[in-house]
Amino acid sequence: MDQYAGTQVRELLLSANSMRTSFASEVWDPVWRGYDASAPDDQPLFASLTPEARVSARKWVHTAWELHRKGIDPYARWIARARRHGISPWVSMRMNDIHDVNDERSYMHSEFWRRNPQFRRSPYRDGFRERAFDYGHAEVRAHHMALVRELLERYDIDGLELDWMRFGFHFRPGQEGPGAELLTGFMREVRKLADARGRRRGRKILLGARVPSRPHTAKGLGMDAVRWAREGLVDMLVTTPFWASIEPDMPIELWRELLRGTGVTFAAGLEVLIRPYHDYPKPPLNSLETARGAASSLLDRGADRVYLFNYMDSQTAMADLENYPRLLREVGEIETMAGKRRRHVLTYSDTWAPGEPAAPPMLPVQGAEGRWSSFRIPTGPKPAQAFVLLGFAGAASCAVRLNGEPCAAVGERTMPVPAPAAPMQAFRIPAAAMNRGYNLIEVEWTSAGRLDWVEIVAG
Repeated sequence: MDQYAGTQVRELLLSANSMRTSFASEVWDPVWRGYDASAPDDQPLFASLTPEARVSARKWVHTAWELHRKGIDPYARWIARARRHGISPWVSMRMNDIHDVNDERSYMHSEFWRRNPQFRRSPYRDGFRERAFDYGHAEVRAHHMALVRELLERYDIDGLELDWMRFGFHFRPGQEGPGAELLTGFMREVRKLADARGRRRGRKILLGARVPSRPHTAKGLGMDAVRWAREGLVDMLVTTPFWASIEPDMPIELWRELLRGTGVTFAAGLEVLIRPYHDYPKPPLNSLETARGAASSLLDRGADRVYLFNYMDSQTAMADLENYPRLLREVGEIETMAGKRRRHVLTYSDTWAPGEPAAPPMLPVQGAEGRWSSFRIPTGPKPAQAFVLLGFAGAASCAVRLNGEPCAAVGERTMPVPAPAAPMQAFRIPAAAMNRGYNLIEVEWTSAGRLDWVEIVAG
């Protein structure tokens, strides 16, 4: 916890659950339910895992079990330590976690989920998201409300976040419209519980929610986030991609207009992965420079906060973990990123409501001689100098313009991760050509080829 002291971290959100809790819950199964500390790794709780997976799973479960056995609640310790450093402590609740649901016997699953397949979102289909809980069932809502109530009563928090993006699909396909009314009713009940707890404690408990990156997609999945804000049901709203890639081109201006007058703190969520398209090989992780790129643009467009998800200090972490302390001290404000190199990588949107026309990723592009390809990238404040970088699969040649102005080819560049394995072709952008905000790259193919990666590197 001490590593966050003196950084730009204002709120620290502690994830307390998946389908089980990581603390000694009285209303949900804790992660160590069924665990036998004296038994070998192939005990029933871990029997469905590979021998390698059993080792890592057991480390997590055993640590949680041992802390409980010693009477230590790590969340209570972390909350107190965060407050001591002047950081606002929150707890985040995952509202529909479905890690490893392809394995019905996984140690991660609750008995409530195992015993009630009729409560799953679309049991008539075989797929990952189909096995999520369906909030159309009163029993499902009651099950989750029990944990909300427990978290509010158990912990001395400043805020509770409802993470509706883990994993984002909460209703039987086609029932998202009626479902939106149910989720709004759920949010109203949470607001009442939080307000009651706050009155007893003598200070307000804030509420937050994580929702998809676009308002119409959020509502199409049953998350009427704008209504929640206008009714005063949330104090912080985080718009975010799901997981597959960071999304620097979220419609920040539209969200700001829809939230006008609500007083809600509006945060732009940055995921730790940065795929340029969904089946890009070996999904790369963000670095300090790519996080700067996304954060500077999103803040410049009107976000109040940058919300880092999965940017931990181990395991799920950025590509250049040695820069983690700098990340925490830079990406929360435009001023602390000014003049530093930032990379603006073309990515895509990874979450769409059922039946919603999904915009396909711009990449990869198979180019033909004499044809043109265009890409629009938001880059935030105008830099002093910048380059277009293009990553091709194999041999290809092209000419490049930015906002209509020709860019001079300057040879190959090898970039640190995240980047393609092969060197990229670089083109110098005339200083006068760059815009604040969106910039349009035009590629004129002078020979056929496939383009896999597009970015603007600034500074």
